[in-house]
Amino acid sequence: MSEVNALADELHRAVLDRFPTSASVQGIPGYGDRLPDYGEVAEAEFAGVVTGIVERAERLVPAGLSGAERVTRAVVVQQARVLIEQVEGRWAEFTVSDLILTPVPGLLLTLATLPLTTAEDGEDFLARLRGLPAFFATLAQRHRDGVASGLLPVAHLVRAAVDHLDEQLADLGSLRRQPEQAGPDFPDRCRAVVAEVVAPAIAAYRDVLTAELLPRGRDADHAGVCWLPGGAGRYAAAARGHTTTSLSPDELHRIGLDVVAGLVEEYARLGAETFGTAELPVIFARLRDDPDLRLGTGGEMVAAAREAVRRAEAAAPGWFEAMPSTACTVTEYPPSSSPRTPSAYLVGTLDGSRPGTYFVNTRRPSDVPRHKAQVTAFHEGVPGHHFEMTLSQERTDLPLLRRTAQVTAFREGWALYAERLADEMGLYLSGLDRLGMLAMDSNRAARLVVDTGLHAKGWSRRRAVEYLHANTPMAPALIESEVDRYLSEPGQALAYMVGRLEIGRLRDQARRTLGTRFDLRGFHTAVLSEGRIPLSVLEDVITTWITTAQG
Repeated sequence: MSEVNALADELHRAVLDRFPTSASVQGIPGYGDRLPDYGEVAEAEFAGVVTGIVERAERLVPAGLSGAERVTRAVVVQQARVLIEQVEGRWAEFTVSDLILTPVPGLLLTLATLPLTTAEDGEDFLARLRGLPAFFATLAQRHRDGVASGLLPVAHLVRAAVDHLDEQLADLGSLRRQPEQAGPDFPDRCRAVVAEVVAPAIAAYRDVLTAELLPRGRDADHAGVCWLPGGAGRYAAAARGHTTTSLSPDELHRIGLDVVAGLVEEYARLGAETFGTAELPVIFARLRDDPDLRLGTGGEMVAAAREAVRRAEAAAPGWFEAMPSTACTVTEYPPSSSPRTPSAYLVGTLDGSRPGTYFVNTRRPSDVPRHKAQVTAFHEGVPGHHFEMTLSQERTDLPLLRRTAQVTAFREGWALYAERLADEMGLYLSGLDRLGMLAMDSNRAARLVVDTGLHAKGWSRRRAVEYLHANTPMAPALIESEVDRYLSEPGQALAYMVGRLEIGRLRDQARRTLGTRFDLRGFHTAVLSEGRIPLSVLEDVITTWITTAQG
């Protein structure tokens, strides 16, 4: 094994040691009884290991590496730097909410949805449940450390987290699991652990949030990280990490404003065709408020998602050279999930034993607009996340880091690109569904404006809500949830549009350069052929592909 590939494997192992539930999601054995440790000592040790890895990677001379090794070196360096900056940001101390982007809701949802097949899976699951008191106690102490340092959470997000924990305590059924293969006494043992260990641990953590954090929380007028000590540097690092670019918050803000403005003409054209009006406020009002444009039941939501995914799978061979070996599964979240948890894709296991799954949140179907059903299925399922993630996992010749790295701009950029590609593929069934595509574009473009507005420019939550109401057709309840999402993980929402714009730019560049030699199926192969890579590395990959195609 080459030195750079060994470093990639070393970094991948370090990440799994730090986040062992990610190993379970990926189907990697040996981590099933462990939980993440958010303690300050554990984070410092992790940062030390990662620093050693990146220093060795940077000493490698690129000229002495093969093309594949240069890509691996670039991924190692970028991922390691992001991981170090995350530790330095001390995010766990003040990012508290009910959304899965934060530690507690994310972990509880993972525990509720991970498949349990063997008796060993069941014993590992019980070990994880028994580890929850230490997990919660560690997080509680980090929150106290944050308060002492002035790193205060957002009060209304703490309140939402408390409400979510109250819902969990009222119904812990999702944690009373039954493996497919387990002894007859397992259900009783699991019930006992949930009642005697898990419930008291959740209640104790909830009490810390209520008594110690909520009274000290920042108000909604000061919810961005720019109001925290060192907030400007912390947010700039988050923006770099999530976008994998050097774009400043001001530049990202301007890009968002430009894209939002550029969508107006498309809305006018489609609105005239679909609703008989080109007036943007009227179009937005119809998409927001018309009760006939709502899905009626959770079953209808799941059925619509499955139908869209199946049509996309049938059409995909005309647009892709490589197809995933497994189909995309579509199902609903467990009832314990927060109603504000967005529908999302869970990657399948590396060994193929569990396929990638698009989870639909059916808790409040009347809140979900009909026009979002197809575009969301194309984003989360096919040809979006399911294609990108599954094809990455199937590149068994690549280091595991290249196949599983959390490169948000690449992953979400591709999924957003897939929404527009679905239009080229003729997958949207009506003008209303295509308006859904524009609505999602508005959402992602406005994220650039609002995320930077909140965290770099000091916007109040109200101002962010007002901007989204004026510039997107999102319903008021969804707007509130969206703004809270940006507050829960600053910078993450920037990645979507930045990634899509870069993939589109590279596609236009390839088409201009190659002319009649340009092959869209080949371009898609090139984009998805190297696993998950930073956008700067993607540019190098596509430049090489163009050169090769030129002969």
